Amino acid sequence: MLEELIALMLPPIISVCELMGIFVVAVSAVRAFWNYCKGFMTHMPTDVKFDLANGLATSLEFKMAAEILKTVLVRDLNELVVLGAVVLLRALLSLLIHFEMKSHR
Repeated sequence: MLEELIALMLPPIISVCELMGIFVVAVSAVRAFWNYCKGFMTHMPTDVKFDLANGLATSLEFKMAAEILKTVLVRDLNELVVLGAVVLLRALLSLLIHFEMKSHR
């Protein structure tokens, strides 16, 4: 009974986490582009790179949450290997973005 409930409830929750990550990327990219254009027109220095990297790091956290939730639904070893590789790549990407943000500041 609990397994069926989890299998029923988890896919929409995973989809919402994925959509939140996509939304954060889109909003961050638009905001960074807007700040870039505003800085270009006014000749004021803006930190577009940091703002965009911060949005990308935040969106990766939402995507990682979705991947972690997907581990509950894994049925066989092949799915687990693929999921583990995706989580590892996203964690590495997140680490690189955070390193870039620290070096930029």
